[in-house]
Amino acid sequence: MLALEPAVLPADAIEVGRIGDAWGVKGWFKVISHSASPEALFSSKKWYLIPTERGKPSFKGPVLMRVKQAKHHSDTVVAWAEGFDDRTSAEPLKGSRIYVARSSFPSTQTDEYYWVDLLGLQVFNREGLNLGEVKDLMSTGPQTVLILSYLLEDKPMERLIPFVNSYIDRVDIEKKRIEVDWQLDY
Repeated sequence: MLALEPAVLPADAIEVGRIGDAWGVKGWFKVISHSASPEALFSSKKWYLIPTERGKPSFKGPVLMRVKQAKHHSDTVVAWAEGFDDRTSAEPLKGSRIYVARSSFPSTQTDEYYWVDLLGLQVFNREGLNLGEVKDLMSTGPQTVLILSYLLEDKPMERLIPFVNSYIDRVDIEKKRIEVDWQLDY
């Protein structure tokens, strides 16, 4: 595919979605975003693709795709890139994983965080006890929940803490630390 340039993933590359399928007849394609708020897809004009793991890949990756436009359409995201001018050229992209450089994400407001920035942070309560490491986050609808992993007598365990102001005292991305109002026996 001439429109895709061989590339090296940036050191801060984050997987943000997958290409679902071709959309329309002018080279657009559907994107399955990993986020309910796909601003990272809209803010970056450079997407890095890794070929699909299913079936025969149409290119060897990683490759750079130069995005001309990405937007919401109904309940999905659609995009169009340089060199993809008809449905036939977009179809081989199906299943490709999309990566974007973290440095190209839009800036956050005070007390707003990208989930990816919280992963790996150590969580401490007000008494200074380590409650575990953020391994994942889960959206429950009205709130987000931190999923921590920790060891109890050498047995891997999980702890859930709602990521809401009443429990979160401080998030320090630089120090890789979250301070919470939470006890070991909750």
